[in-house]
Amino acid sequence: MSAPIRPQPGILEIALYQGGQSALAGHDAPLKLSSNENPFGPSPKALAAMTGALGDSHRYPSTDHAALRAAIAAVEGLDAERIICGVGSDEIIHFLCQAYAGPGQEVMHTEHGFAMYRISALAAGATPVEVPEHERVVDVDAILARAGPDTALVFIANPANPTATFLPMDQITRLADGLPESCILVLDGAYAEFVDGYDGGAALAGSRANVVMTRTFSKAYGLGGLRVGYGYGPRAIIDVLNRIRGPFNLSGVALAGAEAAIGDRDWVAECLRVNADERARLVGGLRQLGIGCDDSHANFVLARFADAATALAADAHLNAQGIIVRHPKSYGFPEALRITVGRPADNDRVLAALAEFRGAA
Repeated sequence: MSAPIRPQPGILEIALYQGGQSALAGHDAPLKLSSNENPFGPSPKALAAMTGALGDSHRYPSTDHAALRAAIAAVEGLDAERIICGVGSDEIIHFLCQAYAGPGQEVMHTEHGFAMYRISALAAGATPVEVPEHERVVDVDAILARAGPDTALVFIANPANPTATFLPMDQITRLADGLPESCILVLDGAYAEFVDGYDGGAALAGSRANVVMTRTFSKAYGLGGLRVGYGYGPRAIIDVLNRIRGPFNLSGVALAGAEAAIGDRDWVAECLRVNADERARLVGGLRQLGIGCDDSHANFVLARFADAATALAADAHLNAQGIIVRHPKSYGFPEALRITVGRPADNDRVLAALAEFRGAA
C-alpha cells in the first residue's frame, strides 16, 4: 500500500485566519468598524492612477517594483535598494519565516501578537513561541529572558494590534541590543503612520545587520483591498527575500495605486489628523461610560468590559444598531471589543449605542 498523502509538519496546526465581519443580517449597509480600514478610503489621486492602469491589464507588471520603491524611498528617507515590496506586509512576514526559520528553530511573538506570525512560523516548520506582555504592552524583559540560540525571528508589532499600545524607541533599541546576533528582530509597523514622529523602526533597520521593518498600504493609505506592503532592512536580508519572491507578485494596478497614494501627502495628512482627533474623542467617550480603554496609538481602540459575557452583549447591541466591530477573543481578549476609529458621525453612533447599552445594563 502506498503511504498516505501528508502535508509538511506544522501545517495542520494552523487555524484558518478569521477576518473582520463585514455583513449583518437585516442591515443592507452596516457601519463596518471591524478591520481598521481608513474610513475615508484611498486618495483620489490613487483612484485615478488605478483607473488609468486598468488599460494596461494585458501587460505584465514590473518585476522589480522600481518606481514604487523609489517613491517610498523619497517619502520615508530610505535606500530604495533595501526595500522589498510584497502582497501586503503579510507576504514579507511569510518570506522572512520561509527564508530564516525551519525545523528546530523558534519564531517568537507576544501573547496578543498578529496571527500571521504564528501561521507563517508553522508553515515554515518552525516552532512558534509566545511570550507574555505586561498590561497589554510588549515586555522587552520577557522576550530577552526567553530568547536563545534557537530563536531565529522575533516579531514585534508597534503600535500593537489589537491593543493599540506603543513601545518607546529606547525600549525597542534595548531589545535589539539584547537579542543574539543570529536572531532577526522584525518591527511590524502596520500602524506606524498613526504615531507622530515615529519612523516605524526605519533607522534601526537601516543601521543593524539583524533588524527588518515591515510597513503596509492597507491602513493609513486606505488600500487594504489592493494588498501592498513592503519591508526594509539590510541588503543581505532583502537580497535573500527577493530570491523567493514571485516576479509578478504585485499587479500593475496595485503598483500604480500605491505609488500615487504615498505621493499624495495632503490626503494622508488629513486622514491622520482626523483620526487623531476622533481617536481621542472615542477613548474619552468610552472612559466616561466606564469602559476600560488604554491610550491608543493606532486607528482603533480596544474597549475592555467587565467580562466576556458583557463584551458579547455589547457586541450584540452594536450589531442590532447596524454597527460591526471586532470581538478579539482569538487574540486573548474575550472581554473586549476592538473598534476602528471612524468618521465623526460613525463615532457618534458608536458612543450613542454604547451609552444606550450601559444605560440598559
